[in-house]
Amino acid sequence: MSDHHIIITPTETPLPIAQAAEAIQTALQQHGRDGANPLHPPGTLMLFRQPLQPSDPAKWLAAQNIRPRIFWRNREQDYAAAGIGVADRITYSGREQNSSAFRILGESMAQKSRAARYFGGISFNNIEQQDHDWKNFPAFSFILPLLELSMENGACTLTCHILAGTPDETLARIEDARTLIASLPSDAGDNGERLPAVTGRSCSPDREGWIRNCGKAIATFEDGSTEKIMLARKTTLEFASACNPMLFLLRHPYPQNSTYRFYFEPEEGCAFLSFTPERLYRRDGSRLLTEALAGTCSKEGADLTDEHASRALLGSEKDIREHRFVKDMIYNELLPACSQIEMEDEVQVLQLNRLAHLYTRCSAVLKPECTDDGEVLSILHPTPAVGGVPKEEAMRHIMELEPFSRGWYAAPVGWIMRDAAEFAVGIRSALVNGTTASLYSGAGLVRGSDPELEWDEVEQKIGDLLAITEDKA
Repeated sequence: MSDHHIIITPTETPLPIAQAAEAIQTALQQHGRDGANPLHPPGTLMLFRQPLQPSDPAKWLAAQNIRPRIFWRNREQDYAAAGIGVADRITYSGREQNSSAFRILGESMAQKSRAARYFGGISFNNIEQQDHDWKNFPAFSFILPLLELSMENGACTLTCHILAGTPDETLARIEDARTLIASLPSDAGDNGERLPAVTGRSCSPDREGWIRNCGKAIATFEDGSTEKIMLARKTTLEFASACNPMLFLLRHPYPQNSTYRFYFEPEEGCAFLSFTPERLYRRDGSRLLTEALAGTCSKEGADLTDEHASRALLGSEKDIREHRFVKDMIYNELLPACSQIEMEDEVQVLQLNRLAHLYTRCSAVLKPECTDDGEVLSILHPTPAVGGVPKEEAMRHIMELEPFSRGWYAAPVGWIMRDAAEFAVGIRSALVNGTTASLYSGAGLVRGSDPELEWDEVEQKIGDLLAITEDKA
């Protein structure tokens, strides 16, 4: 285990991006072959960190040609990070139970520097055979970017991460970083590029298959084997030519009450992105924040205002019941792992562009033996909002009924450190591969659900993504 890290700050004065990159290059040179500074022990994380003048991480990322490209922005919009290249990577491709993969992730993070923040995602169901489209997205993959532009509470920073190895390895990594920074484009902006025309669209399952599958799921409520199941649909768009997945990130609307934004592009033209309203959890030491988010009302067809949508949701017996399943299960799952849990009594309404959701916040204190993120992930994923009640039975039905593998859809996406983490639930998402984009959305089924209405709901949930392809966002 290595806790050793050093922070090298070329100058405390915030600089424009181009000058900041030059300052980091100079600092790297001083620590490389041309410098007099001694090399650091293997495992030491060196952070070459330069304050920046106000910068837009997403626009900076869009101008970069280095892969992987990664982006994260939290729901509160007070923290965002864009990263390129790889300083270190934690990845796993085995097909085991989710709990086994989570344990491996937790054990891997225990060996990392406390200063290292890794960005990435996890498969929804690790024992499921994944479709070929997900070949670049293993059971989990988390990356410490080689170069990262971050914004936190209004302060921007450009950071180059170098993980020390043997003397020769460290020198080579420093030289590679200098070469990468020297190749960066001088501009960082939106050039107005648009997505190619959509030439085809298909749904899996189609409407008839959806109604049939919903009927099978609802039948399990009658025999008492399950109480809730979330079924998903994949909508595949064909484009006239290869599309730049970054355009989905740049063009997605930013509502006042925003969503998380996650973007992971391991290879050029292949990316998973999510614009999700749902937090899985935020952990700071033993302090945990999570929430129940379930129950949906569309504001489009009926042209509802936020106030009308709130009244409709809070007055819907079906939505309140669906929300209670999620709220109760989260509380019961957390109970053995926490010394304190505070679940809000009053149900709130989260307003988005086209939809509104019921949600309830929860804060907790984890027991000392349960602060490992592998443990927390095993407890909370999948929530009933994206899986069902009871968890294992619902997961079995999802595998049987859905004609595609979920991959990273509806799974934990975000960032992780030794002492902190934040994960969102990767819904309202798309997987872009060359000339195709698969849009994923789902609906929570409970007793009394109408498959026809649920079909309309999953269509509404991809509305913002579809609007981007129609240049109407």
